Amino acid sequence: MTRDAYRARPLSIAIIGTGPRGLSVLERLIYRLRRLDLSDRVVRVYAIDAVEVGAGRIWRTDQPDWFTMNTVVGQVTMYSGEPDDGPARPGAGPSLGQWIAEQARAHGQQPLGSDDYASRQRYGQYLRSVFDTIRQHLPTGTELLPIHDRVTALTPRPEGGYHLELEHGQSHLTVDKAVLATGHPTNAPTAFERELLDFTARHPHLHYLPADSAAEMDLSTTSVPPGTAVGILGMGLSFYDVMLSLTIGRGGTFTTADGSLVYHPSGAEPHLIAASRSGLPIPARGRNQKSPQYSHLARFLTREALAAARGRRYLLTGSPRLDFDEDVLPLLLREVEHVYYTTHVRNRSGEAAAETFARGHLAAAGDPRAVHKLLADTGLTDVDPLDIFALARPFAHRHYPTPAAFRAELLQHIRHDLDQAELGNHDGPLKTALDVLRDIRNIVREAVDYGGLLPDSHRQAFLTRFLPVNALLSAGPPRDRVRQMLALIEAGLVEVVGPDARFTLDEKAAHIHVHSPQVDGSGRHLHTLIDARIPTPHLASDTSPLIRQLVADGIVSEYVVEDLACSQRRDTGGMAVTPAPFYVVNHAGKVLTDLYAIGIPTEHTRWFTQVGSSRPGVNTLFYRDADAIAEDLLTTPAPHPVAVSSPRTAVALASRTDQR
Repeated sequence: MTRDAYRARPLSIAIIGTGPRGLSVLERLIYRLRRLDLSDRVVRVYAIDAVEVGAGRIWRTDQPDWFTMNTVVGQVTMYSGEPDDGPARPGAGPSLGQWIAEQARAHGQQPLGSDDYASRQRYGQYLRSVFDTIRQHLPTGTELLPIHDRVTALTPRPEGGYHLELEHGQSHLTVDKAVLATGHPTNAPTAFERELLDFTARHPHLHYLPADSAAEMDLSTTSVPPGTAVGILGMGLSFYDVMLSLTIGRGGTFTTADGSLVYHPSGAEPHLIAASRSGLPIPARGRNQKSPQYSHLARFLTREALAAARGRRYLLTGSPRLDFDEDVLPLLLREVEHVYYTTHVRNRSGEAAAETFARGHLAAAGDPRAVHKLLADTGLTDVDPLDIFALARPFAHRHYPTPAAFRAELLQHIRHDLDQAELGNHDGPLKTALDVLRDIRNIVREAVDYGGLLPDSHRQAFLTRFLPVNALLSAGPPRDRVRQMLALIEAGLVEVVGPDARFTLDEKAAHIHVHSPQVDGSGRHLHTLIDARIPTPHLASDTSPLIRQLVADGIVSEYVVEDLACSQRRDTGGMAVTPAPFYVVNHAGKVLTDLYAIGIPTEHTRWFTQVGSSRPGVNTLFYRDADAIAEDLLTTPAPHPVAVSSPRTAVALASRTDQR
């Protein structure tokens, strides 16, 4: 079939998952259909979501309003173009900040400045408004059918396309093409998690809540009784969600007195004991001082530098794959260092001096003696060097004689971080430099995606050493959340156990125990343990009936990196997909040009797919990913029908045929 013939025939598409990724594909798809003006072509799009069509599970609109985004509203949009003189529609619509401002004017809702943070509930409402706008601007011949249901199976049809099995609804939904945008997974328990579940089942007075979105957890007084000791595993973004659910969610309030935040308990709160490897709650994001369009321009970690490194690797080893520690990390650290010192110079001596220093540093970087001389000549020898690894592990190799000694140092560290965050992400050297870690993600992706690193280097240097540091320092919560945590620590309701926290199960005493080997006297018995870590996507661990069926039938496969030149292999846990438009690759290695996957299911094949929005006025990767799929949906003919090879699939299809 030619592309012109394909453009003329009826087309049915299923978008499975309508959180931000699925919605972005839908927005670009309808935009392209409007531009093509194929009024004689019938296109039917099914938008399917098990939780809330148009918002998805993580951004559901019925969650409490204390769950907060960690990106300012002025930097968030789901429209692929900015507003114009016409109505909001696919390709032109308001950012989250603009939408909130309009809601405040029209309906008296709470206004937010462009540098403020919205609740996840409010972002879900914005997503729903985008979905509704898309429905209101469908071109002639296009149908958009929202389906609130769970897809439990997707099987190929002998005549082409797919049959979708739904948990509750119609049983004969068939489509020509499908997009998997299923979002954050719920994973099967690990060995330690299974041990915890079995232990708490044997001791019903104890509770264990596995990792999930805090909005999905049972944080009621039944699971988490007032006054009991509650361990929280992990002190990342989800920690703050759990913390607030068990404090202001229990009726407590915050007020300001003498410039400090003070917590007033309701009496229904438990005692929270937080634990993590670093012993450090994720630091605050810097006060935003940047426009939505601003992004750091890489000067060291560039495409050209990566290409040169690949060339050197190939000549040296016969493989173009990079070593992260040798080829990528030094360039990344120079980017951070460059911005850190340049910001110091700007603050001391003005913009012209900063530009002069930046040119000198660009020329000297890579030569430690030259850099040291430049710093001395510029009067920066009194500035502490920026070591991101030390910054992420400030309590490493330290020993504290009492919990009070650790608590005092922790509070000092948190207050210092808040002071740095208040300086901003343009004027504050520390937070400005750490913002670079966010801005250069796309370049890092070019280094690591699709097996760009040697398997051992990816596993040890990138995943094990770098990513925890990067996650801790580059994706913090708003400053207000950290202030609230500080107030709760001071009120005695939150306690951080210390670094390198260890959990043990005492069968005889029937309790869960946590302690830090670096803090004497830190041991605590727990009534409840809550895992506040975000579940890591892994194809084999995903409990979704759909994903399990796709894996069992070989329709999707795990992306595996094997480097024969170095005799290294890495089973990534990510779904195997091609580069854009992200066709799924099946177990036999065949590219399925009628099945796409985008976002979190492809994590580990691609890196940092958790992004949940685009930026106004910026040609972001989030937008480009969605547009690549939308274009291909409309222009690439579906493959010729092939015989169904899976016995399980063949039997299922035969059964459904008999029912018709």
